[in-house]
Amino acid sequence: MKYKLIIMFNERENTEEKILNATFKILQKEGVNKATTKKIAAEAGVNEVTIFRKFDNKKNLIEKTKDHFLNMFIDRLRGIFYFNGDEDIEEYIKGAFMGVLNLSDSDFSILKVAMEEVREIPERKLLLIQITDVILEKLEDFFKLQKEKGTVRDIDPKVMAVMCFSIIFQSVILRKVYSLSPDYELDYYSDNIFDILFNGIMPE
Repeated sequence: MKYKLIIMFNERENTEEKILNATFKILQKEGVNKATTKKIAAEAGVNEVTIFRKFDNKKNLIEKTKDHFLNMFIDRLRGIFYFNGDEDIEEYIKGAFMGVLNLSDSDFSILKVAMEEVREIPERKLLLIQITDVILEKLEDFFKLQKEKGTVRDIDPKVMAVMCFSIIFQSVILRKVYSLSPDYELDYYSDNIFDILFNGIMPE
């Protein structure tokens, strides 16, 4: 009996996982407004009634899907922006930039869904805010520590965090999400970004 219960639980989890994955695929392709439970059911290979039985309605399903993938993405970001206090500034910034740049296309899909959410419903910025806050919080903590150690100038850590966020994250979004960055080799592209960040744009 116990063995049967374990099998039933695993099957239920697998079905829910299939539905969440299918929902996310449809959200990427269709957007929130055009995503229907019929399309999601077809993508997941389940009956539409199964979706309603497990998630009640489309709104609840979409919210659970966003939460599921957002939490995974945020965990990856926390890992990328983690620091133990021994890193120097250049090492940390370069590591964070390359970490974000090397995220997979599936990782960036949550960003596309978040941007689509804002485009379709301008007042809904929850996903983007959560993603942004995680990065800014880590960067601000890092620069607070550097300021205490005397390795950076006496500048507001929050301002430094916003500046680095713009350079690290926004430039990667342009390259990975919108494909709008110059068509340069990655090493050349990143070297120029770091040169501007650490040395400025004014001639010596």
